[in-house]
Amino acid sequence: MTDTTPDDAFPSAVDVPAEDVPATERESPSVVPVEAAPTIPGAFGTPGKPLNRHSPFYVGLFGGLGLIVAYGLAQLLLGLSQVLTLLVLSLFLALGLDPVVRWLQRRGLQRRYAVLGVFVGVLALFAGVVAVIAPPVVQEAGQLATQAPDYAQDLLRNPTLRRLDEQYGVIDQVTQRLQSGSLWTSVFGGVLGAGKAVLSGFFSAFTVLVLTMYFTASLPSVKASAYRLVPRSRRERFTVIAEEISRRVGGYVIGQIGIATINGILSFVMMTIVGIPYPAVLAVTVGVLGLIPMVGASLGALVVVTVAAFDSWTAAVVVAIYYLVYQQVENYVIVPRVMNRTVAVPGAITIVAALAGATLLGVLGALMAIPVAAGLLLIYSEVVVPRQQNA
Repeated sequence: MTDTTPDDAFPSAVDVPAEDVPATERESPSVVPVEAAPTIPGAFGTPGKPLNRHSPFYVGLFGGLGLIVAYGLAQLLLGLSQVLTLLVLSLFLALGLDPVVRWLQRRGLQRRYAVLGVFVGVLALFAGVVAVIAPPVVQEAGQLATQAPDYAQDLLRNPTLRRLDEQYGVIDQVTQRLQSGSLWTSVFGGVLGAGKAVLSGFFSAFTVLVLTMYFTASLPSVKASAYRLVPRSRRERFTVIAEEISRRVGGYVIGQIGIATINGILSFVMMTIVGIPYPAVLAVTVGVLGLIPMVGASLGALVVVTVAAFDSWTAAVVVAIYYLVYQQVENYVIVPRVMNRTVAVPGAITIVAALAGATLLGVLGALMAIPVAAGLLLIYSEVVVPRQQNA
């Protein structure tokens, strides 16, 4: 049946003449309120009220989903811990190489050529270290392989081993494992595992090298992109503080490498004069351990003294006296001159930071702990304290 009701049977508000509206209800056209359109039932019914966000079901549901997402992100970060470690190490090294690049830029080189020159020097240094370490290691491995049969005969003639064999049948058990092949399986499994570890180490070193080169070449643009994420009202102050932290980190890295290099070179000269065996390998070991703050130089000295003690007690005493004198010179002459404009961290905070970094990331954490502590101290003195004073 067709609806024949005329459209004007139900006049709307817009059809009512203005003169029929009481004067008390009239308003100026400039302040006429806009009324919301009434909710008209659609073809699928009238929409219901929104879900109450304070209801226990809503809070529990989204809280549980939040926990699941947080757990998934934590597992993702744990799975990427090795990659993140390599990334942080590369950025740390890039910040350390950046002062050298800037120094070359001040001498008139473009940044790309300065970065290329720095990396050529780094590769040459790395190749020199490998050339120093590899020949003694290969030579000692060859000597060990040549003397292995004599060592085996000496072991078989050892009365202690014979007594253990009589009690526990050691030689018979070794013979049975050799015949069954289980010993070879375990030995070669260990060798393959060591080979995988070496390959993984070379791959990690190559990855760090490539990332460091990329970060060093593009460090200004990377920092500029990061600064754009800060609100404009705070960007200038944030940039100044971040640049100062970057300067301190880079200065610390270069300074620590310089101190460790001086320690290694002087150790090589001393061991050559005294006659300590394997001076090149021990000098490189002292230099690498010298990168560890606070305790690295002492660990290197302990290694050299131990090796010297196997050769001669007199040499061990001479080496111990040398390192005792050298560490005093390093602590009161070399370190203040190298680090006077880089990192200013109190001794107690240095020890705590080094211990915390070593606990979290091992040697890498100990290396990065001091500049991180310096950056945090700068933020404390320039941001936290002024904010509390003005609160």
